[in-house]
Formats: sequence, C-alpha cells, structure tokens
Amino acid sequence: MNGKTLRVIAEGLEAPEGPVALPDGSILVCEMAAGRVARVRPDGSRRVVAETGGTPNGAAMGPDGMCYVCNRGASTWRRLGEMLVPVAHDEPGAGTPRGCIQRFDPESGRVELLYERAGDLWLSAPNDLVFDTTGGFWFTDFGRMRERSLDLGSLFYAKADGSHIHEVRGSFYGPNGVGLSPDGRWLYVAETFTSQLHRFEVAGPGEIRFADAAGFGSPGGHFVGAPGGLSFLDSLAIDSGGYILVANGGEGRLTVFPPDGGACEHIPMPDFAPTNVCFGGENFTTAYVTLMTTGRLVAMDWPRPGLPLHFRDAAPALP
Repeated sequence: MNGKTLRVIAEGLEAPEGPVALPDGSILVCEMAAGRVARVRPDGSRRVVAETGGTPNGAAMGPDGMCYVCNRGASTWRRLGEMLVPVAHDEPGAGTPRGCIQRFDPESGRVELLYERAGDLWLSAPNDLVFDTTGGFWFTDFGRMRERSLDLGSLFYAKADGSHIHEVRGSFYGPNGVGLSPDGRWLYVAETFTSQLHRFEVAGPGEIRFADAAGFGSPGGHFVGAPGGLSFLDSLAIDSGGYILVANGGEGRLTVFPPDGGACEHIPMPDFAPTNVCFGGENFTTAYVTLMTTGRLVAMDWPRPGLPLHFRDAAPALP
C-alpha cells in the first residue's frame, strides 16, 4: 500500500482540515487558519461557503442538511518557511472566540452557535465529530494547548437539535480523531500526544460500556495500537472493512490500523502534518487527505470502499 499515487485536487488552502465529501463530487474543507469553510469542486476551483471565525476543525453533515463544525476557537499560527503551523490556542475573552460546536447552511452560509458548554463545563477546543444512526453525534474536545501547558481533553455526545450535550469521558491527552466502526459497536478515539488509538464499546446513544469508562491516568477503553516514531495522531476515517486510517503528524504519513489488531501500515504523505481523511468518489474508493502545512487537498485510490457517513446524502445540491 506504500506506493500510492497522490493527485493534487487543490492548493493554497489555509491549514486545511475536516474534509467532507458531498454527493455531487465536491469537498467541503475547513480552513483552520482563515476561520472559514470552502467548497472545492472536482476541477480544483473553490469558493467560501461559510465564515465560521475561530479555528474550524472537524466537520460532518447532519440529519437536517446542515454542516456541523467543531471549532477550536482562536489560535495563534506561525509560518516556518513555507509551512503554516499552530502554536497555541488563544485564551477566550473579549473579542476572542472560544471553542464551540457550530452548524451552517451550505446553501446560504448562515452560521449558528449550537453548543459552547455542557452544563457548567465550558468547551475548550472541539476537534472532530461523527454522527450515529439516531442523529446524535460524538465529538472530541482537545483541551486547551498553550505554549507551556496543556489542559486535558474529553469525549462528548450531543443531539443535533441543540437540546442535549454531556461529557462521556475525560482524562484524554489531546483527543483528536473520532469514528464509528461499520456495525456501530465500537467508537474509536485517537490521542495526539500519546500517539495511541483507543476504542470504546458503545452501549447506546451517548453511552459507552461502563467498564470502558474506567482507567487510571488514561481514558480507559481498549488499546488498539500505536504507530511508533515521531507520531502525533490527528483525525481519522474508517473504511468498509473496518480499517482505521489516521492522519499521522510528525512522521508525515497515514497510519492504517487493522480492525482486529496486528501491525500498522504506513502511507507516506508529502507534508509534515496530514490532518484528516474522508472517502468519496465512485463507490467511495477515493480517499481525500488534507495537508496542513502545505495547504493542499490530495486524493488517492483506496483498495476497499470507504464507510459512507450517516446523513451524507442529506447535503443539499449546491450550484
């Protein structure tokens, strides 16, 4: 699998993340450093479809045809040569956006604030999300990253209509990518700073098996694997065979975890920090990858169909 041929779909994106493949063949891409979401057409042309402000990260289509966005709030970015990299999350305050969950209408671009806290617990830096079959969604909150300190992160669950949100599990060291297995039994969470992939058994909407919630100094659950090397796991996608594709910063590669354990496979990327993956194209056999530091969206053929995400087809037809 290491000999994949990459096709460049778009360049000049401002720290791309959160790709969403639409039924018409176009891709929504969050531009973290620009505080906006762009629509990239198959020919590479693009236009801005929503101005979210802050740092839009993971995104997904919801049951109402709206696009849901994890927004990390304001961030400080730095250019190192031609590379654009994040340095820290800015502290929320007057005129500084805090982390939140937003949704926007892909047709009009109208953006709404959906959640910024769960009861008395303010969100820090929501990162990635995935919808289940009931129309609720799981999402990770990375925690606040400063130049010299880090707050621990959490796993949350919320309803798409804004009526309910709760913390499922805390004590993560930078929870990032999140996804559901093809049968919906397992929820996968990638931790950035430990470079570990965990899975939790789903007991119901917003619930994990009690034993999986236990753990001292760790998020609990079941350890799936760690790729080794200078790795910082980012967001992920899952194919129809249950293989978990995780963007792997530091080493500049995708790491593919088999569903039943075993050795990982690595696919080199032409970027220090690939951030996310989604599936689209004919029979979902095209994997789209966002490359943060060089601002590109690339594509490659995949040997198995990707797992179609719930409510993808709820996206409206865009001009």
